[in-house]
Amino acid sequence: QVQPVESGGGLVQAGGSLRLSCTSSGSSLSSYAVGWFRQAPGKEREFVAAISRGEGSTIYGDSVTGRFTISRDHDKNMVYLQVNSLKPDDTAVYYCTADDKVTWIIARQAVKWSAWGQGTQVTVSS
Repeated sequence: QVQPVESGGGLVQAGGSLRLSCTSSGSSLSSYAVGWFRQAPGKEREFVAAISRGEGSTIYGDSVTGRFTISRDHDKNMVYLQVNSLKPDDTAVYYCTADDKVTWIIARQAVKWSAWGQGTQVTVSS
């Protein structure tokens, strides 16, 4: 069983950057597609980005395209989310998720992912 574990959140000023990291306890992330979602208070969980297993094709949510980059390092069992040009609207808890069956057609739906981390808080001040 894979269990994602996030780190790297924090407080940053608008325009700043952070790198969020996701690793796993239990099974390696290498055999799984890995995604990032975020959830702000009072809002639904929103798709941010995902990367496939293997060669690592990527997809992004419309609100982060061009500012966020997802990548993975199989040797280190890590998936990263580089978040640049942060805005106050990016403030949320960011969750890492993994699944070995998800396809890009359904990857934007949170319910299609099976394993979730506890989340890491990102707060962007104006």
